[in-house]
Amino acid sequence: MTAAQSNISTSESRTILNKKNSLPEAISRAQDVATPHRIVIVGGGAGGLELATQLGDKLARRGELEVVLVDRSPTHLWKPLLHEVAAGSLDIHTHQVEYIAQARWHHFEFQQGELVALNREAKRITVGASFDIDGVEILPQRDITYDTLVLAIGSVTSFFGVPGAEENAIALDTMAQAERFRRHLIAACMRAQNKLGEQAAHERPQVNIAIIGGGATGVELSAELRNTAQVLRAYGLHQLDPVRDVRISVIEASPRILAALPERVSVETTKLLRKLNIDVLTAERVTEIQKRAVLTASGKNLPADLIVWAAGIRAPDVLATLGLPVNRQGQVIVSQTLQTEVDPSIFAFGDCASCPSRETGKPVPPRAQVAHQQATFLFKALRHHLAGKSLPEFEFRDLGSLVSLGRFSAVGNLMGNLISGSLFVEGILARLLYTSLYRMHVMALSGFWRMTLDTLTHWLRRKTAPRIKLH
Repeated sequence: MTAAQSNISTSESRTILNKKNSLPEAISRAQDVATPHRIVIVGGGAGGLELATQLGDKLARRGELEVVLVDRSPTHLWKPLLHEVAAGSLDIHTHQVEYIAQARWHHFEFQQGELVALNREAKRITVGASFDIDGVEILPQRDITYDTLVLAIGSVTSFFGVPGAEENAIALDTMAQAERFRRHLIAACMRAQNKLGEQAAHERPQVNIAIIGGGATGVELSAELRNTAQVLRAYGLHQLDPVRDVRISVIEASPRILAALPERVSVETTKLLRKLNIDVLTAERVTEIQKRAVLTASGKNLPADLIVWAAGIRAPDVLATLGLPVNRQGQVIVSQTLQTEVDPSIFAFGDCASCPSRETGKPVPPRAQVAHQQATFLFKALRHHLAGKSLPEFEFRDLGSLVSLGRFSAVGNLMGNLISGSLFVEGILARLLYTSLYRMHVMALSGFWRMTLDTLTHWLRRKTAPRIKLH
């Protein structure tokens, strides 16, 4: 190095050091300019995965930001389909989405693990270790830094403190739980036919299925199970009468099923279920669940070989440990911009968040269409957030609700921007509309042409495979 070069370097160094900001601050600022803004989305449900996909396709692929999706599971399945998995009418292996593949195709990063802690000051979350099916650790506990954090971890089953519920009933929160119920169903039918175990004492073998909760999940599952019983007999897995020997009961504490929907939808659905010989017991509060019985406040003791708990949801416990404001249900309280009250760099949406309606001020309902609309809203809002602009406010548009009764029928109501007022629909039209909801989700993840090909592929597969998973 020449003397002149040495003098220049020294002069430049002095200039940097004599500036208002110190050298470390200058380096940090330079790194901030070079490093894209990092958005970490915790929860790969319908809303979280749609948001990660949109951000990856539109912004991350151009290097404008980094997107990281965190979920405890390696795969995604649209949660409203879990009742079909439980009934065996949907094969998860043909409908689930691999997070790693989705991340590769849509320009975001996937990290498997469960959220266990949040450090707001350091802008860092801690993700728990992951294990394989044999309980061997495959990913260690680790920290992930963020510039903007989005919480979308959904909900879990609430057993409301009912004695024996958590131990003796099966919830339908995950694919593993739905698969567990399906296997138990087939086993129960085969045991009954061959009079094994407790069935040996019965003159006529019978399988009793009790579904606790008359919401959409419980109602849809009951209809799917009636179809499953018929198909299992057709394939020779049991010789039970699918109507008389496989008894299905829906037990609801409210005066009617589908209490959150218009009364006409509830009334028509009840009629359809009873035509399928499904017992609908309303105003029956469950007080205890035993291994093979359901006890109610009115004194009923209902025999049950299989019990499904679909009576309510709550926010995951971890949310109450993050230092963020939560409501009585454990949901993170957010404003109409979906930002938390204490930290504008943290957003929350879907079932895990409590967002007030612009019209009523009451929290918007925990429904799939809410999560979809909030994901679409957040994609636009986060662009404002990155640009330092004021954020718009979320406005939920209720488009109505649809309930599928499998191959038998579907019912629901349309409202909001679709029509003026509310319109009751049932039958083929309702079934087509219900199916379109899932196809819209697939399109949000894969685009129109892949969604079209996926629809055709599944239609062809149903023509060449059993309609029920038989093993």
